[in-house]
Amino acid sequence: MAILTVRNIPEEVHRALRVRAALHGRTMEAEVCEILAAAVKPEERVRVGEALADIGRKIGLTNQDFSVFESVRDKTPDRPLPFD
Repeated sequence: MAILTVRNIPEEVHRALRVRAALHGRTMEAEVCEILAAAVKPEERVRVGEALADIGRKIGLTNQDFSVFESVRDKTPDRPLPFD
C-alpha cells in the first residue's frame, strides 16, 4: 500500500480530523483514508462495465449474439510497430 505524507495542515483541520476519527471509532489515519476514498471514488460514480451489462440486458443480448462477434473478428496477430 502507498504512503502519503501531508505537511502544513492547519491546527484547526488537524483537531477536526481527530474529533471526526474519534466519533467514527477510527484512527486518524483510517479516517483520512476514508475521506480520500469517498472523495475520489464516490458511490454514485458510473461503472462502465455495469452500465454496458445493463444495456445488454435491456436490449436482450444473449451469449449466442456474442458468438457472432467472435466468428467475424479478425484473429490475425498485429505486426509490431517499427521504431525507426
